[in-house]
Amino acid sequence: MRLEFLQRMFWAATQQCGAVGEPCPRSCQDSDLDCFVIDNNGFILISERSQEIGRFLGEVDGALMTQLLSTGVFSQVTMYDYQAMCKPPNQHHSAARPLASPISALLTAIRWLANELLLFLLEWSTWGSQHADTGAEAKAVFHHSHKHKKQDTLQPCDTEYPVFVHQRAIQEANGILECGACQKIFVIQQIPNSNLLLLVTDPTCDCSIFPLVLQEATEVKLNPAHNASVKCDRMRSQKLRRRPDSCHAFHPEENAQDCGGTSDTSASLPLLLLLLGTWALLTQLLR
Repeated sequence: MRLEFLQRMFWAATQQCGAVGEPCPRSCQDSDLDCFVIDNNGFILISERSQEIGRFLGEVDGALMTQLLSTGVFSQVTMYDYQAMCKPPNQHHSAARPLASPISALLTAIRWLANELLLFLLEWSTWGSQHADTGAEAKAVFHHSHKHKKQDTLQPCDTEYPVFVHQRAIQEANGILECGACQKIFVIQQIPNSNLLLLVTDPTCDCSIFPLVLQEATEVKLNPAHNASVKCDRMRSQKLRRRPDSCHAFHPEENAQDCGGTSDTSASLPLLLLLLGTWALLTQLLR
């Protein structure tokens, strides 16, 4: 189901009351109501503002997320990432380091020229003139990633980050937030037969005095003597992932002709091998 179709169904359903589809005296289209549809992890699926879709509720309204946590509607769980990449401590970048000697500067310039030559040949001889835009885009991506590769040196690390989970025992809740000079009323209710929740609140009250609830990852620094044992304990505490019971490899709304498209790409294998060999040789000589 496409998101646009789900949004249309949602806005139409909020305008009807009762089994016979009678119009509601109040709906999410009213200016004094703010409606969200969030999933069981607090991410916004439907909002009146498109820039909020896909974001975590705590990043949009920290006051609401704080209240949902304090009332037990959501609970916080700490998760660990054992394959994260972090910046090493005391890392300093110096733009003058490559200029320490004229030879280093000359080798850097020759390497840059070799990069430009290789990208130019790959763009015009491999993909052809009809893919010039794709080649230019790939060139820009290469330069962007190459630049960041030089600037940011990362190392493997362990990180922890908060995850928020809806407590299914609480299917409906409401409350009032004291935000200084005003009060903010909210109602949250689980949508039947789904993991979604409908959240309705008052947009006129400014609750920016509450801090945002973020899902930022922080590095976990462990004692080397207990590193292995702590990792084992944490991995045992993680939730087990299981494969779905059935495979969904086809959808009626999917057009198979939109997939692929690489058959139009024609490349010269000898020329590509020659270019790669030249690049490898230049890289070894310039080191």
